[in-house]
Amino acid sequence: MRAALVLYSFFSRIVTGVINAFYDRGWLRPRHAPLPVVSIGNIALGGTGKTPMAMEILSRLLDDGFRPALVTRGYRGRWEKRGGVLSDGKALCGDWKDGGDEPFLAAVRIPRAGVFVGRNRLSSCFRAAEMGFDVAVLDDGFQHRKLRRDLDVVLFDPGNTAALREPPSALNRADIVLFPESAREGALSLLGRSAPRPLACAFSVVPLGFRKMNGPAGENEPLAPPERFRGSRAMAFCGLAGPERFFRTLEQLGLRLLEKRAFPDHHGYPSRTWAWIRDRCRALKPDVVVTTEKDAVKLAGRSGVPGAVPLFALRIGVVFQESACDALIGSVRRAAGGVFHG
Repeated sequence: MRAALVLYSFFSRIVTGVINAFYDRGWLRPRHAPLPVVSIGNIALGGTGKTPMAMEILSRLLDDGFRPALVTRGYRGRWEKRGGVLSDGKALCGDWKDGGDEPFLAAVRIPRAGVFVGRNRLSSCFRAAEMGFDVAVLDDGFQHRKLRRDLDVVLFDPGNTAALREPPSALNRADIVLFPESAREGALSLLGRSAPRPLACAFSVVPLGFRKMNGPAGENEPLAPPERFRGSRAMAFCGLAGPERFFRTLEQLGLRLLEKRAFPDHHGYPSRTWAWIRDRCRALKPDVVVTTEKDAVKLAGRSGVPGAVPLFALRIGVVFQESACDALIGSVRRAAGGVFHG
């Protein structure tokens, strides 16, 4: 798998380099959206925390009085080609099969934000503006140069450069580069050679707690604290691009993992997969079964895991240093309209 990613990265960098050259020389020009666009992206293949970061920025904009909309491709969703409104900021207008798992998670987690899916991101921006939204947060948009952005926020881990969509020099196009707190030294060293140097901010992806997925109360229960299952015997499964981070987080929280099962990214959990999970649960008899919120949105309506074993989804969020947070959100506010709306 790693070899395949490296090979794909090689060809991706060639194709992206050609496209960038056309835009950098003015042979192609980006289209303007009818509302400010804040892009959240990366230069690496696989997950780097873009979706949690996009949800954090949506929440911050809502707190400031904006009406933000998430604009995303809706990868593997039924509406990916034709486009659609997954949430109008008041109610859900589709499910995860329509818009994809990550957009649907954002729609559930941040119900006051709009969520628009489809390959044609410009069309989604026009639709969002027509429905009264005043800023678009473009998920995974750094390489989508067809659409002009008012602010490019790029997540970058200098320790993860084996499979890149673009070389690190592409960070020169970014307005803000966010890097893991643990990689501060390497990131600042690399960005120090950039000209002009983008604003650099450290952040951390942190566990916020566990949401119960089965039982009498289910989703209505408050989050269980991150330390709730310390010492518990657990079975864990997920369908992520970087599953090792999820399993490592659970172990750091003190869970004793009896089994760690990684499915392909965006796995749809057909009946045979759920049957396997149930069979393993019967065999292992864990105290708790744990997955991610991204995976959990696809498990609604499934019959529960055997016996009284609880099923929980780990919720994660992002945390900034206060000064970095002020700088980031201040830049987003300026891009979104230049004034504080609250």
